[in-house]
Amino acid sequence: MKNKIIIFAILLFSANAFAQKNGLEINGWTNVNTFKCSHPRFKNSGSVYSFTGNQLPNISVSVDDFDCRNKMMTNDFRKVLQSDHYPNLNIRFLEFKKSNSNKFEAVVEVKMMTVARKYSIEFSLYNNSLVGNKRLRFSDFKIVPPKKMGGMVYVKDELDLVFSLETKD
Repeated sequence: MKNKIIIFAILLFSANAFAQKNGLEINGWTNVNTFKCSHPRFKNSGSVYSFTGNQLPNISVSVDDFDCRNKMMTNDFRKVLQSDHYPNLNIRFLEFKKSNSNKFEAVVEVKMMTVARKYSIEFSLYNNSLVGNKRLRFSDFKIVPPKKMGGMVYVKDELDLVFSLETKD
């Protein structure tokens, strides 16, 4: 029950933050603090997505365009995802269906570096945008979460992929 409340709060916050716009964030935790890495270029892309027929979205974004609002954190994020060798993060919709009036279910493939994983994600319709959130793990993509200061500060394995996609009516 607690997890559902947290997910609902994240979706509600994300829906308000991304209202009628595209948005892509990766949120995570360290043993000391939290971090949020957003993708301003995707947010300002002006893209509008269609979820009808068999032409589902295939989104590719540059890892170097993520901004964690802290230069050192941004550089560490890009280094962990090896942006010099794997410049893009890819999100491909494989299935999409309506489950009730404002809820949708999708199967999405997320590819980081050389690893692609499929996830079921629930989306909510809010102001002509589909808002979704999925808890992932660095280890899902064979990434060891980074440590600093001899392991005194470490990034937890879990992270949230939060996104909003402006849709056509």
